Order: sequence, then C-alpha cells, then structure tokens
Amino acid sequence: MIPWILLGTAHIPNNGGELKLTQRENDFSIHLKGVRGELMNSRDHCSELALAELGCAHIRGKENTRVLVGGLGMGFTLAAALKATSTSSQVVVAELVPEVIDWNKGALGECAGRPLDDNRVLVHLGDVAELFKSRQATYDAVLLDVDNGPEGFTQACNNNLYSIESLQAIRETLQAGGVLAIWSAWHDEKFTQQLKKAGFKVTVQTIRAHKGKGSRYTVYLARKISQ
Repeated sequence: MIPWILLGTAHIPNNGGELKLTQRENDFSIHLKGVRGELMNSRDHCSELALAELGCAHIRGKENTRVLVGGLGMGFTLAAALKATSTSSQVVVAELVPEVIDWNKGALGECAGRPLDDNRVLVHLGDVAELFKSRQATYDAVLLDVDNGPEGFTQACNNNLYSIESLQAIRETLQAGGVLAIWSAWHDEKFTQQLKKAGFKVTVQTIRAHKGKGSRYTVYLARKISQ
C-alpha cells in the first residue's frame, strides 16, 4: 500500500491541539493529533459543497452580495460559495490557523481549484467570532464549518460561538432575509431550538458524504426573520 506522506503540522491557537496534513497520491487528509480518525479528507467533500450551495441558494444570481465563510479547511466550501455568487460579490473567509491558509496556497489548493486565487476572496486570519462583534448588517450569508458541530470538539471555546448571545450577534450581522448555514457531524434538536430562540426560522438538511451513500452529516439553515 502506498504510504501517506506528512506535508506539514500546525498548532491550533489556545491549546487547541496539533493538526497534521498528509498526502497519498492525489488524496489529502487532515488529522488532529491524539484524536482517532480524520477531520477532513479531500475525497469526502459533498457536505462541504452542500453547506455553501444551500446557504447561498437565496442569493444565486444576485449582484453585490457578501458571504462569510467561517473555516477554510480544504477550500471546498469557499469554492462552492464563489460558484454560487456573482462576479460582483465578495466572499470573506475566516481561518484561525495560518498554516491552513498556507496549505491551501500550496499543493492542497489544487483539490478545490485554488479558490484563494479568486480576486473576490478576502482572507481574515483569526477567530470568525471577531467579525460578529460589530453587530452591523453586513452579510447575505454566513457559512460556518469551524468544528464538528455546535458542540466544541477541536476547541472547547467554539461552544461560545453557538450560545444564544453569539447566535443573536450573528443574526444582527445578516442582511434582511440572510441565511446562517452551519455544518455538523450530527443532528441535535436542542440546537435547532436554540437557533429559533435566537430569532431564526430553521430547516435542517441531511447530507451524505458521497452522492447517495456514506456518512450522514447535518446542515442547519437558519434564516433571519423580523422580530
């Protein structure tokens, strides 16, 4: 069997652990040290694409829209957001780990078609939560894939991102009718209720890892409604 080659390591801020990027032929994988299994694999990205396709469906074809992607990962959600928006739109991607940005500028970037090279992309190095502090209606869509779901996994502080207070702050940064889309490795009905309490109209979609087969993931779609 062809072995995996280690391409790089990165430390997640705030003692979040160590990431490892590996490659075997045309496949790439990202692991978190000490955690069994992969965080990401370049073969299994249907749910990452769906996050952007579903979260941006309401703005497809519209001009001058603004989308925020929380978590660069392997670039698939960013690439899908660019595909779903017009040439006059801007897509901001927030990534906490600088090495992940470097990996996407390097060999890993080929997987998603090098979305960071698109002149519509603005990169924010830091916690995506920083971008919600203004509470100003800025984005037409916010796409979050910063962890394994609403319960912090790689970073316990990600729990705070999904508190009522934070969800209300995210809601205020959305334009009227804007959508918050959140990727999760599982479905939690309590979180659906949390989104509703924060002022969203919520639907939930189940996405397979591959077309029609593989692991099941959840995408929460929360639309801003008037209160």
